[in-house]
Amino acid sequence: MSPVAAAATNRYDVSYFWSRSPAGVQDYRDRVAGVLGPGVANHLKVVAKGDLFGLVYARHGGRAGATRVAKVHTRLLQSRGLEAALPVRSRDWAVLDNGDARQVPFASVIVPRVSRNRTTENDRIREFRDIEGAVENYISRMRREGKIKDDERTAWSVYDFTAGEKLVSINEDEQFEAASMVKLFIAAAFFCRVEKGELVYGNNSRRHMELAIQHSNNAATNWMLRKIGGPKAAERILKRKYPGIFQDTRIVEYIPRGGRTYRNKASAHDYSRFLIAVWKEDIFGAREIKRLMALPGRDRILTGVASIPVSTRVYNKTGSTARVCGDMGILNVRGPDGKRYPYTVIGIIEKERRARDYTTWIRSRGEVIRNVSGIIYRGIVKRYDFY
Repeated sequence: MSPVAAAATNRYDVSYFWSRSPAGVQDYRDRVAGVLGPGVANHLKVVAKGDLFGLVYARHGGRAGATRVAKVHTRLLQSRGLEAALPVRSRDWAVLDNGDARQVPFASVIVPRVSRNRTTENDRIREFRDIEGAVENYISRMRREGKIKDDERTAWSVYDFTAGEKLVSINEDEQFEAASMVKLFIAAAFFCRVEKGELVYGNNSRRHMELAIQHSNNAATNWMLRKIGGPKAAERILKRKYPGIFQDTRIVEYIPRGGRTYRNKASAHDYSRFLIAVWKEDIFGAREIKRLMALPGRDRILTGVASIPVSTRVYNKTGSTARVCGDMGILNVRGPDGKRYPYTVIGIIEKERRARDYTTWIRSRGEVIRNVSGIIYRGIVKRYDFY
């Protein structure tokens, strides 16, 4: 190794985001720049590697300094619903300049990977593509076989907390009917008012919260909404306090009699940002929300998925109507080394028209979500060598 190359391996920069869409990374760069300010924005670069594009901050400094900067940036970014930052080694990199990649000295971003065996950057890129590609291939097969109909659309999202990396992003920014998954958002709005001293979280409110989240009780949810000030007040509170998280959320109605709630909406990306903030305890009431999500109840991402071990912990909330079958949650898998590897799984299937046979439809689409969860787990197994 030359002296120049050796010196470069001891320098570190900061990585923020990776995607197969250069336009998506450029858009993300603008959002990061808006949070971190012009002093950092001048050093943010959109870079290319194979089919992936990333956003990095060129520091070319020591590892300790890059780690400190990444931690500070992570707190700022996650408070606005953006992803965590990571320290990375500096190398030569292809920087996108007005849409064209040109080779210049820059940071080669290698996302940390917990493994007993060393891996190359190409391996990591292939793993990213394999997990998302496997999900896409499965959904395409379900459509060919008629198990997902032409009037149905889906969204999928996976975020790996260990690596700080988005693994799956399919239709993530499209708005879908929220069904009962919105109840977690209503709980978050309730805790905002508790934090301000406008409401009290005591035995009575705890009982209603458990009924709403654990048992998906609609009357308990409407009780919380009335205490908050109604659906519009709940949306207003969330968007004022956490504008970076609730970008596609629309809360406009109480849960109607019979549970036919079709007007409240959100995106898989909103659910992802929310789960990340809850797991990192970056929002009010996060610990209690995690406790509520972990109470025994229904799920479509662990129960019935044979490949996932029973030692896995699940934190989730399902959503079910005659037009929506969904689940949003966190799976915390224990590896053979005894460590935990948490990741989010969000799956939504929405039907344009109400299903004629609700029971059959919701059961079959629930199985689709379970199968996708199994595919994702197998990707995590490969990623961290769970053999």
